[in-house]
Amino acid sequence: MSFHIVEQAPARLNRSELAVPGSNPTFLEKAAKSNADVVFLDLEDAVAPDDKAPARKNIVAALNDLDWSGKTVSMRINGLDTHYMYRDLVEVLEGAPGKLDMIMIPKVGTASDVYAVDMMVTQIEDATKAAKRIGFELIIETALGMQNLAEIAAASKRNESLHFGVADYAASTKARTTVIGGPNRDYAVLTDPDDAGNRDVHWGDMWHYPIAKMVVVARANGLRPIDGPFGDFSDPDGYRAQAMRASTLGCEGKWAIHPSQIELANELFSPSEKEVTQAQRILDAMEQAQKEGKGAVSLDGRLIDIASIRQAKVLVEKAAQIKGAS
Repeated sequence: MSFHIVEQAPARLNRSELAVPGSNPTFLEKAAKSNADVVFLDLEDAVAPDDKAPARKNIVAALNDLDWSGKTVSMRINGLDTHYMYRDLVEVLEGAPGKLDMIMIPKVGTASDVYAVDMMVTQIEDATKAAKRIGFELIIETALGMQNLAEIAAASKRNESLHFGVADYAASTKARTTVIGGPNRDYAVLTDPDDAGNRDVHWGDMWHYPIAKMVVVARANGLRPIDGPFGDFSDPDGYRAQAMRASTLGCEGKWAIHPSQIELANELFSPSEKEVTQAQRILDAMEQAQKEGKGAVSLDGRLIDIASIRQAKVLVEKAAQIKGAS
């Protein structure tokens, strides 16, 4: 391991993250009763300009009056390039001091964006004498943000997670797509002809690079990488496919833009009983090997060593975290 030890963000369960518009009190009440690990109360894209002020009041009331126990509560503020953002922070943090766990910052482009919000939040926390220190979720959804990803991830001790905002990222990079997440039939390769002249089309994942980069930068800074929305909530199979590829790359969870996606996310980002059992067998085998003075051992015909322990511990610890939250 490097001499530089990576400080880890709080180990929050973050398999499912439900987006809820602050302009709809009924949805806020339902979100508090949901099985989502994290709920973010939205003041940005899901709220029309004329509804911004009422939405803040709805969120203050929801934070003060509803029972949010068992889940993490975040709030997505408006962008730093708008005149709504400062009121989002002042009105909600002063109206419900100590009630939010995190703030989600959209369209983060530079480390200075994070610094600006950190400064305001710190002043409000000091003024209200709030005991709870708010964490930050950062949405990477522009070419500028992707370019400056490493500096953004290290910009504040409050940072907890990086999220991939696929729709705005597509717009920022002028990608040829109008869907929110998912594959694109034009992003494919055509194989060379076989002996009979047949050629196959293989689709690719046009979002592989940004998500893979986000995962690396997040982990290098001790943060949780979270995949963003999948727009077609009538397509559970499509959601499942996108979630599984994000999970395989190292993401801890995925957004749910509809309640029907919550259980899917919770399932897909939880290790299966079979995986946990196998991981525990690896830990047991390595423990026995170490007692015998061995650095590696075979299990089921495969070599396992110290690196195998690290992989197995991730699964076993995740299973314990999920069990503790249930």
